Amino acid sequence: MAQCRITEIFYSLQGETRTVGLPTVFVRLTGCPLRCNYCDTAYAFHGGEKMEISDIVAKVSSYNPRYITVTGGEPLAQGSCTELLTSLADLGAEVSIETSGAIDISNIDERVVTVMDLKTPASGEESKNNYDNIVKLKPHDQIKFVICDRTDYDWSCQKLTEYDLTSRCEILFSPIHGNLNPADLADWIIADNLPVRMQIQMHKYLWNDEQGR
Repeated sequence: MAQCRITEIFYSLQGETRTVGLPTVFVRLTGCPLRCNYCDTAYAFHGGEKMEISDIVAKVSSYNPRYITVTGGEPLAQGSCTELLTSLADLGAEVSIETSGAIDISNIDERVVTVMDLKTPASGEESKNNYDNIVKLKPHDQIKFVICDRTDYDWSCQKLTEYDLTSRCEILFSPIHGNLNPADLADWIIADNLPVRMQIQMHKYLWNDEQGR
């Protein structure tokens, strides 16, 4: 029976993405090959507990969820993640995965919403971007840019044009919490009339924490 190493499973409000504000079950997988400068989940790099996929699904199902998010770390670093995603999608809830985009997304169940980062220069991990993933995105997926400064913003705008991203799926621009003033990012987006959705991490404003609980 396939297993995943799990850091935590918890029920909270979704703090970002298209389903922001909706009650969601989060499944946080352990481990990540990236080390972004602004990472807020370093506690998930190591440790965790191996769980059978059937037990993970049973735990998630106990919340009777309408929305489920698989996150990390980098969940796709575990090969069994795609099997977990399919099993969770079979519950009938809307399932999403938050991924860095550094690992191939082609084996993700088509029912699952992929929220894929493109790592900006200030992340320190721009070189890990797998641009081949862009053509594999589905219309219901999302691309997220975590923006630290004006240089990141200009870089992100350039990628919008270079890869015609807005024709593929919804685009999210997110200011790094505690670093870039959200109002500054909002002003830049308005001035440039960008076809993107700005988001802030709602859970950090509600509870001043990283996990959203």
